[in-house]
Amino acid sequence: MEKIALVTGASRGIGRAVAAELAHRGWAVAIGYRVRRDKAEELAAALTAEGCRAMICRADVSRREEVEEMVRTVADTFGPVSLLVNNAGIAGQCLFQDLTDERWHEFFSVNVDGAFYTSRAVLPAMLHEHEGCIVNISSIWGQRGASCEVAYSATKAAIIGLTRSLAAELAPSHIRVNCVAPGVIRTDMLNELPPELLPELAQQTPMGRLGRPEDIAAAVAFLADPAADFITGQVLTCDGGFIL
Repeated sequence: MEKIALVTGASRGIGRAVAAELAHRGWAVAIGYRVRRDKAEELAAALTAEGCRAMICRADVSRREEVEEMVRTVADTFGPVSLLVNNAGIAGQCLFQDLTDERWHEFFSVNVDGAFYTSRAVLPAMLHEHEGCIVNISSIWGQRGASCEVAYSATKAAIIGLTRSLAAELAPSHIRVNCVAPGVIRTDMLNELPPELLPELAQQTPMGRLGRPEDIAAAVAFLADPAADFITGQVLTCDGGFIL
């Protein structure tokens, strides 16, 4: 299959860095977004000016019909998706007893249903070609749990279960499924934390700094590379050795 990547939630943060890294490594990149069309267009224009192939595609990943239309659009423009990066997600903090039914279901519809719908939409072409790669973005909180982030942590744990199970099912078809679990990364999601907490989080990281989106992009690019052809069903933790 031609090197065509779809990155969801790619207008900002980790997704933006992943899309740029893949484009610079020769992938034709579809930049998925939901709201920030301006940021998606800005990235696509910058990559195109550098000689890369890039397009934008909108979808609310919690809606199956929009996801399927997005995948069709990418296939019509570039060709079938050979690499899917399930990055789109939401985060938030609150006490468990204050977590409403609506907010709980919103977390799962975006973070888990989104990965389910998008993976299912790209699989027919991958199965036909007998090759492909899916990289899911989880979190260290999906591995360890986090106080006041029960819903978020639960969804990211579900992503790890999805990764490992789907990898086992698709391995005979030479479709690899892996996961990156970022630590504390400097993105807009940190805006919900008290500013005075950030230096403390950096101190809890043995490498002495918070992560950058580019750190996660490099991990995703490694798992997508042919050099990682014998790696599937794995969770690559990228957290600078973060200590709870």
